[in-house]
Amino acid sequence: MSTAPETAAQAAQAAPAPAPAPWYAAFPEPQSDLKTISREEVLEMLKGNTGEKAGKDFILVDLRRNDFEGGTLSSSLNLPAQSLHPTLPTLYTLLKSAGTTKVIFYCGSSTGRGSRCARWFSDYLVKVGDTSTESAGGIQSLALLGGIKGWVAAGGEYLEFVEGFEGSVWERAKSQ
Repeated sequence: MSTAPETAAQAAQAAPAPAPAPWYAAFPEPQSDLKTISREEVLEMLKGNTGEKAGKDFILVDLRRNDFEGGTLSSSLNLPAQSLHPTLPTLYTLLKSAGTTKVIFYCGSSTGRGSRCARWFSDYLVKVGDTSTESAGGIQSLALLGGIKGWVAAGGEYLEFVEGFEGSVWERAKSQ
């Protein structure tokens, strides 16, 4: 048994590798306050009870990538959170050109990716000076409270607005 001090190489080999930085560490920390919207409000919008048209007046953005399974909310775009920040200028231009007044971001729970991306888009709106109210043609950036998990858990008529709904995926998720 050797009592000689370890070499630097031996010490480095024995030390656990540092955990990789989270995906969002490559981008600035959002500065804007989070604004949210309830699933009840979004359901009324999807039903057409508010006079707002999906894909025109409001857009739903599903931010899931690896966990994009089990269905998505009707009329949603899938823009994975990991690639959203560099595309903010393009997303803004598309939404502004279309006259969209609400962009609603969501992920599984909307407490991580959903809230982060909604705040990044709010930051971008401030950067380009688009801080006018919705009625004055401004865009609102919102996160769906509870995300798609909350939506599916609500059951009933909410499930009518989940495209590609796969109940087995949600049952499996409940048991984990």
